[in-house]
Amino acid sequence: MPEKLQVLGSRKGLTPGLQHYTTVTVADNSGAKEAVIIGIYGYKGVLRRIPFANIADLVMVSVRKGTPEVRKQKFKAVIVRQRMPFRRPDGTWIAFEDNAVVIVNPDGTPKGTEIRGPIAKEAAERWPKVASIATMVI
Repeated sequence: MPEKLQVLGSRKGLTPGLQHYTTVTVADNSGAKEAVIIGIYGYKGVLRRIPFANIADLVMVSVRKGTPEVRKQKFKAVIVRQRMPFRRPDGTWIAFEDNAVVIVNPDGTPKGTEIRGPIAKEAAERWPKVASIATMVI
């Protein structure tokens, strides 16, 4: 049985970039093209507050567009890009041109073999197996 993933949830002080039911593009070659965030792991919120996630958070997605094998299925995914600008500890502000996730297996390894486009440095530090197949880390 695979060991449990360490889920830290949304880190305090970061800009809420993606919320519940946000449509995101899938950045890997797992067969999925577009997905919707349906759950955020580790989020402890307030009643009637919409849950949000940031870069490098683990989320549950439902695939809406892609190959017939992966459509209408739920997967765990890691957020690697977000449109909302966020601030790094060194003072720089980063914003990507789309919201993107990478689908991962229950043990944290990516389902695909390559990632299209750049991924954030925060996601690469928190998920080293995702960073190993990334072409560009910003």
